[in-house]
Amino acid sequence: MATLLVLCRFVHFIVVLLMFGACAFRPWLLGNEVQPALDRQLLRITRALAWLGLFSGVAWLLLITASMAGSWDAALQPATVQLVLGKTFFGQVWVWHLLLNLLLVVVLLKPRPALRLPLTALQLATLAPVGHGAMLNGLSGQLLILNQVVHLVCVGAWLGGLLLLVLILRLSPKPALEPILKRFSGVGYGLVAGLLVTGLINVRVLTGQLWPTPLFNGFALILLIKVLLVLGMLALALLNRLRIERCEERVGSLKASVMLEWVLGISAVAAVSLLGTLPPMVMAG
Repeated sequence: MATLLVLCRFVHFIVVLLMFGACAFRPWLLGNEVQPALDRQLLRITRALAWLGLFSGVAWLLLITASMAGSWDAALQPATVQLVLGKTFFGQVWVWHLLLNLLLVVVLLKPRPALRLPLTALQLATLAPVGHGAMLNGLSGQLLILNQVVHLVCVGAWLGGLLLLVLILRLSPKPALEPILKRFSGVGYGLVAGLLVTGLINVRVLTGQLWPTPLFNGFALILLIKVLLVLGMLALALLNRLRIERCEERVGSLKASVMLEWVLGISAVAAVSLLGTLPPMVMAG
């Protein structure tokens, strides 16, 4: 059950992060100019992700229900599911999360670009309270959830932006790549800064330390793997930034680099999905 929950969290987080990031970066990188081929492809991908998000969101709810009740049969009992939705903090948040996902599926039946970003942003925000942010009460808990929202926005924008870059690099004919890459790189610095600061705040609040100990065990080990993956993404991003001039002449290597950076990001989210099910090694007092 624990393995299925980690897998379900991973799939759902990836889906929501990618939808938000791609919708956020589309107007920033390409403006309001219509790109028929890209927009059709992005709409198809977003539709598929929205449906996958709805299914994985429901699966997450059923797995949580089974875990709380200690029985697989409980996940299929409407009364037990209703109890989780109505009487637990997770359930109360998840009702809104699933409703937003369902609304997004309906909105995507027709191309309505203006509604995609606010809906995906709200759906992303409702992921923040269902992890470690729920461990603290009162103002401290609310501030930790707010910090987690900012963290998720930075992660989602980066990963979804990379997905959009991959789609742009596959276009034929391609738009001018250098200004697009410069815009992405410029925002990327802010995203990395936000990612690092909010991540350090999370660790400090949840563990009472700048870094949890022992270093190579449990929570701390998975966190270390996540950080190394993010540093690998940052190194690739810096390399691409240094080689941005005449990028049209090396589209193949650029595409491979962006794909590798994206895969590292997906792997980091997999680590986060496991982290969310593990208790921090030391709790702040």
